[in-house]
Amino acid sequence: MQPSDQVPFTDLGAMAREVWPDIEIAFTNALLSGQYIGGSPVDAFERAWATYCGAKHAVGVANGTDALELTLLALGVGAGDEVIVPANTFIATAAAVVRAGADPVFVDVDADTLLITPEIVRAAISPRTRAVMVVQLYGNMPDMDGLRAVAERAGIWLIEDAAQAHGAEWRGRRAGSFGIASCFSFYPGKNLGGFGDGGAVVTSVPELADRVRALANHGRSLGSAHYEHSYVGTNSRLDALQAIALSGKLAHHERWTEARIALAGRYRTRLTGSWARLIDVSPAARHVYHLMVIRVPDRERVQKALIKQGVQSGVHYPVPCHLQPPLRRYADRPLPVAEQAAGELLSLPLFPHMTAAQVDRVCRTLDEALEEVLADVRAA
Repeated sequence: MQPSDQVPFTDLGAMAREVWPDIEIAFTNALLSGQYIGGSPVDAFERAWATYCGAKHAVGVANGTDALELTLLALGVGAGDEVIVPANTFIATAAAVVRAGADPVFVDVDADTLLITPEIVRAAISPRTRAVMVVQLYGNMPDMDGLRAVAERAGIWLIEDAAQAHGAEWRGRRAGSFGIASCFSFYPGKNLGGFGDGGAVVTSVPELADRVRALANHGRSLGSAHYEHSYVGTNSRLDALQAIALSGKLAHHERWTEARIALAGRYRTRLTGSWARLIDVSPAARHVYHLMVIRVPDRERVQKALIKQGVQSGVHYPVPCHLQPPLRRYADRPLPVAEQAAGELLSLPLFPHMTAAQVDRVCRTLDEALEEVLADVRAA
């Protein structure tokens, strides 16, 4: 099989090649200047990203995991507190809660969207609950109005884990503008990704932004001397080279997002009526398709059949958070939807420079693999 016949899971190189002419001069100048930490490139990207999200402040940090932990610490969430976390998410969501000293309370997700709902959150609130982590998984949006109302009624913080939701919307309002704070990852594979790790905390509360910034900069408060520290902080800063790359990509981001949505629409049309189960999307949501996720029977066999035909795929995530060994002590009951979905989820290739022909090829190959699986089931 020729390389041209293969369908990659993603193509970060194509995005880099497209954006490089726009950033080459700024990137090279910054590289040769030796000014790698902070400075005007970071300030410019933070302003642009906050504006894009519909918030007042963005604080660049080293990665999305740090964004979650720093937000919790800045809000004073810690020992004795509970934070509601969906079991169907990357481990970083729950790990940030544990590292902040609080207890994650794992909840199940909706069977159709695999996202949390206001009803699920309401049932999990206890006197110890301080916050809920609303994960906008795969680039899809849950009922943010309902979740915000539940959080406000209960007097708890709503924190958006928007690591996969760059540009996603609920009723025309973007991810990053609903919670007390929103946490983004700029890992290279994200819809808006850098040339390495990066992240940001977005908020419209200036005091919170200042506290996150201080905690991320060894506890130095804004305007303090280099060796004056107001907090026991850490070192988690977005560097200038990543900020330049992200600013360059942000100029292309909406066009790339629309390409993702169009390709996902083609997938959904092509797979309607197939043995693949699609994830539901609310009419009120703008799903930005960080991942094109389906549910299939006998996933390992299907994935092997795809690979044999040169089609790459991924699995997000095969073990729910509450069943991960270091987190099992927080699991007090089965969470059947997340547990069943974990064995069925398959992520198909999707990236802005993908072609319609590649989508059709993936679908044909997937249909053939599923037909073989189902034929064996019928014969058994």
